[in-house]
Amino acid sequence: MNNIVNFRFTLLLLLMMVCQLIAGNFVKADVTLEQELNQMINNDPNLKGALVGISIRSATTGKILYEHLGDTRLKPASTFKLFTAAAALETLGPDYQFSTEILTDGFINRKKLIGNLYLKGKGDPTLLKSDFDNMAEHIKQKGIKVIRGNLVADDTWYDDVPYSIDLPWSDEQTYYGAQVSALTASPNDDFDSGTVILEIQPAKKVGEKGTVTILPKTDIVMITNQTRTVNKSDSNHLNIVREHGSNHISIEGTISIRAKKIKEWVSVWNPTEYALDLFKQSLKTKGIKLEGETKEGLVPHDVKLLVHHTSIPLSELLIPFMKLSNNGHAETLVKEMGKVKMGEGSWEQGLKVVENQLTTLGVNTDTFVFRDGSGVSHINLVPANEITMLLYTVQKKTWYPAFLYSLPIGGESEKMVGGTLRNRLKTTPLQSKVKAKTGTLTTVSSLAGYIETRNGGTLIFSILLNNLIDESKGKEIEDKLLAILFNQ
Repeated sequence: MNNIVNFRFTLLLLLMMVCQLIAGNFVKADVTLEQELNQMINNDPNLKGALVGISIRSATTGKILYEHLGDTRLKPASTFKLFTAAAALETLGPDYQFSTEILTDGFINRKKLIGNLYLKGKGDPTLLKSDFDNMAEHIKQKGIKVIRGNLVADDTWYDDVPYSIDLPWSDEQTYYGAQVSALTASPNDDFDSGTVILEIQPAKKVGEKGTVTILPKTDIVMITNQTRTVNKSDSNHLNIVREHGSNHISIEGTISIRAKKIKEWVSVWNPTEYALDLFKQSLKTKGIKLEGETKEGLVPHDVKLLVHHTSIPLSELLIPFMKLSNNGHAETLVKEMGKVKMGEGSWEQGLKVVENQLTTLGVNTDTFVFRDGSGVSHINLVPANEITMLLYTVQKKTWYPAFLYSLPIGGESEKMVGGTLRNRLKTTPLQSKVKAKTGTLTTVSSLAGYIETRNGGTLIFSILLNNLIDESKGKEIEDKLLAILFNQ
């Protein structure tokens, strides 16, 4: 009898323990997300003294599942491009195309154009040397072999302010700080408009200068080459400087004789002059002689259209814009929205359009500080909760597939797929599970987008890390936070 009682008592104890474990697990499931995120925020030494804004929403209901300083205005860095992209899609539409026009105030007589030829830019940031060649070919097909007039570039589609208000002077020569112009050109199909690529290679002998090639070739850029080829055991130490207000580029330093081709993107001074020079070259290549001058000016009213070139649609432009976080594209889109909706291609009018469109998308813009479209300004301020609100509401838009497709995908190595996340989240199980926009400024790291969780659900997240001593550490923190979200 005692054995039976003891067995029943033991069995009862075991059942009570199992029930407690089950109950405990249910309680843990309810608080795990908050506990884990709070623990990490409070204990990570790299976040000591920093500001952390986090917002997590259900992609299905839009309900906030977790927030930390979610309504506090923080610097978004390039996650601000999410707002610019959404506003552009809402304003212009995914099929919108930029245009470039070739016009004349003259007439054709015996294969001669008697009058001026005008190159009018309307904001296209994707113009390549091959596009200028194609336009020149169209001129040739019209029977023109001589232009008895001037070649005039017109960039007045936008205002004459080339830089956003808070762009640091130290960014001026960089590809991400290039001037914004209604008439510009790109060196390759990454479409870093207003830049050239410098290809630097070592000489065949130690002690000799390396070779420098400019792509695309342009006469407006002048190079002072003071490089020196050194022994194979030495490393590359190059300093590239473009003088303010000019296109004179100095290259100093050493390059190892074993070095592979080094590529550097440098912005040009006056992109309009750059585009004009490329088109002039194209005319010459096609056998068209220019008898007049090349200069900048206005297209008169009484002109005829000879060639009309259109860009790729906005849905395709969004890919290099968002995947590679192209600042120039963001600012061009802001000015284009201003031109189309307000009749003025300026940051002031364009940002008004952005603000208006975001309001219609359910975003509380009263909590924002707007300064540009790219997020490069340290004065831009956005709450994390408003970023996730945008990411929730845009899911209902017809253009949402183009928006989502433009986001970098974690761990996908192809540049135009993984974008700025291609070297992150490569390890299973997070690879390909995160579609998000990155952001980086000095002392700032940010990430916002969508994550597919282990159970197949989708969460919307925004992480704004400000006042970091080392912003590169922010990427590690973001990835750890994503791992916590994935396991929900």
